[in-house]
Amino acid sequence: MESTEMVMYHQPVLLKQSVAGLVWNPSGTYVDLTFGGGGHSREILERLSPEGRLLAFDQDPDAVVNAEGMNVTLIAANFRFLKRYLKLYGVKKVHGILGDLGVSSHQFDIPDRGFSTRFAGPLDMRMDTSASTTAAHILNEYSEQQLHQLLGMYGEVRNARTLAQALVAERVQNSFETVDDLKRVLSRFAPKGRGSKYYAQVFQALRIQVNEELTVLKEMLEQCADVLLPGGRLVIISYHSLEDRLVKNMMSKGSLSGEVQQDFYGNVLRPFRPIIKKPVVPSAAEIAENNRARSAKLRIAERLS
Repeated sequence: MESTEMVMYHQPVLLKQSVAGLVWNPSGTYVDLTFGGGGHSREILERLSPEGRLLAFDQDPDAVVNAEGMNVTLIAANFRFLKRYLKLYGVKKVHGILGDLGVSSHQFDIPDRGFSTRFAGPLDMRMDTSASTTAAHILNEYSEQQLHQLLGMYGEVRNARTLAQALVAERVQNSFETVDDLKRVLSRFAPKGRGSKYYAQVFQALRIQVNEELTVLKEMLEQCADVLLPGGRLVIISYHSLEDRLVKNMMSKGSLSGEVQQDFYGNVLRPFRPIIKKPVVPSAAEIAENNRARSAKLRIAERLS
């Protein structure tokens, strides 16, 4: 695949910074949790010696074609199954794990996937197209309380309760099938002059729920210490505060809750050491070139012995 085609699929965020923080042993074994357009994987391969190995996860069947001609073991599965698949491929420990948690540009730009407010596509939002739950299912079947909770928690929608009531009332007469069906209701509640942001918050909440994104992230983070070698790197790019908080807690405290874990004798159990104190964010130049990078935060930690 030509580089121009890869950029059309997905322009990798914080590319040089993330891979530089990841690859410390050129002959080591590394994992790209979110292959997508293959941008990060290509950069990793550039830094590996012939003895190095790269495995990559992606549950989106559209991503498979991007691995053609690359020296990568592509695993067509969700990265929540990290340990299971590494064992399947005979890998006990790895030198580094990289995850770019954002939705790929390709997924946003395909109307039939339903991720974007810009297109009149179906209310789908599944990263794994074989999964059963869609955004339409959530809007048509979830209770008012469930909708209120996910809109407030995952989208930080201020009028989440009022919107949830309106959504339940609307579906009595008209079921939600398309993006436009949802936008017609949202337009009545969006703050003046902030419609785009409001739509994005609601779509984010639905997408997180459809794909169980936070649950998947938690499951993956809890496996990383077991599969990383001492000195191994955990490199994560997140795009909203809910993700970043979990990543920060695991890297700095060794737990998802942010509580320091101790053994029976009171010794602190901390599997990671943050390599950078503050997250790396994209430069103004990168944001100007790729607006979807604007909310990205990069954190890097080292596996302690």
